[in-house]
Amino acid sequence: MPNSMTGFGRASAGALTVELRSVNHRYLDVSVRTPRGCAFLEEPLKALAGRRAARGKVEIGVSIDSLAAETLDITLNRPVLESYLAAARTLGEEYGVVNDVGASAALRFPDVMAAARREPEAETLTSLALSAAEEAFRDFDGARAREGARLASDILGKLDGIERLTALIEARMPENVAAYRERLRVKMTEILEQRAIDEARILTEAAVYADRVCADEELVRLRSHIAALRGMLGQSGAAGRKMDFLVQEFTREANTIGSKCNDTETVGLVVDLKGEIEKIREQVQNIE
Repeated sequence: MPNSMTGFGRASAGALTVELRSVNHRYLDVSVRTPRGCAFLEEPLKALAGRRAARGKVEIGVSIDSLAAETLDITLNRPVLESYLAAARTLGEEYGVVNDVGASAALRFPDVMAAARREPEAETLTSLALSAAEEAFRDFDGARAREGARLASDILGKLDGIERLTALIEARMPENVAAYRERLRVKMTEILEQRAIDEARILTEAAVYADRVCADEELVRLRSHIAALRGMLGQSGAAGRKMDFLVQEFTREANTIGSKCNDTETVGLVVDLKGEIEKIREQVQNIE
């Protein structure tokens, strides 16, 4: 079964989360949104999307939990600490105050400790992003496959309807041709009523023109297109553009059949036929 172009996927790796969304598009169009300072993630993610999707407008969003991603670097401000310790010794030596400054107390002195946040390196973030994206694409592919199966089932049902309408139109062709021949014969007789009439010539001309209203060839081609589209729906891989082209051929044959049919009943069948073809065309737009 073919895939739909519509899908969603989401996965996380460490502090990084990747979300995928796609909608219909004639070609593959990938856009990537990253946090500030992480533009280096765009190209690897676009390359991955190019390997996993053939068509569709794919949006990839990357978010990072800043608290989880950052690491604190703690440094000791030695000059400030030594000044505090020297002052404590002076208090003991000159004023007889007990010098009980321990490590825990010293670390609480203002400006003794300095904390700096260290963000993950580009290589680490790229590895996390690709890992999360691979998992997100698995969800994404599953969603597209399920939607693709639903679309295929719907199109197959509509193909059954087109086949029934084709059979009804086909059954009316001999009657339509015979009626056209008779109308043409009567009209020619009226025009030539004041002259000598060659009945055989009239019947020959009527037969020639009647062939022009016979849609047997178009009906045969339409049945061939139906079989071809069924075959495509049974295969995997990107076939949406081929299906779109084939449905255009459906429409061309239906228009030609309609131009050759003059009786009300057949015209009604052709209108119904075109309606079903249009429904399939809309569904094919969703297939990768």
